Amino acid sequence: MKVLAIDTTSPIASAAVWENGRQRASFTVNGALSHSVTMLPMIDACLSSLGLSLADVDVLACSAGPGSFTGVRIGVSTLKGLAFAADQPCVGVSTLEALSRNLTGFPGLIVPVMNARRGQVYAAIFSSDGTAVTRLTEDGLLPFAELEEKLRTLQNGRPVYFTGDGYDLAQQLCTLENTLEAPEPLRYQNAFHVADLAAETYLSALESERAAQFAGAKLSPVYLRKPQAEREREERLAAER
Repeated sequence: MKVLAIDTTSPIASAAVWENGRQRASFTVNGALSHSVTMLPMIDACLSSLGLSLADVDVLACSAGPGSFTGVRIGVSTLKGLAFAADQPCVGVSTLEALSRNLTGFPGLIVPVMNARRGQVYAAIFSSDGTAVTRLTEDGLLPFAELEEKLRTLQNGRPVYFTGDGYDLAQQLCTLENTLEAPEPLRYQNAFHVADLAAETYLSALESERAAQFAGAKLSPVYLRKPQAEREREERLAAER
């Protein structure tokens, strides 16, 4: 099975082709151009470098959030467009769960964290035994101090590794002992792990005859909080009352 996956949820843009657990192609860009400019050429580069077309792919996948509102929308809308054109299933996965797989080989607590601004982070906590990660908390939007308190409860002496675009912020604010540095390349979104997680999700759905849920029309972004424009409108209306 071949999976084409993308991630546009942070300043990093990533695209990859996964085949039966192997990384066939991967492109990552950390630049100033919008993902709406870079993503389609990256997808084309992934496929053409392998002599493939979109029709050769079995499943399309993306990080559906949380993350940058604009980035999430770009990724989801790009995937929905490709799925509609090619009549292929598309799977949206948690950005944070895909990020956790960057550090599967590091035994301890794995904490994907993304800067959500306004004094908050998107985060979840996972445990790694060195070969697989297990989710310990759901994806959440919370102040960093609250995340640290959850980690303090779960740590039990285990090392803590952060990953994601909130890495520097987490390292700066965290006061826990045994917080170790993650290698710099493993702090970024990686579409290969999006594909790996999506493949597991899709194959599990096939076994239980639930694969119809992955029609392109059913893919939706995951924001965890309302967009800024909607929040400002509600604040304005509240002030007028």
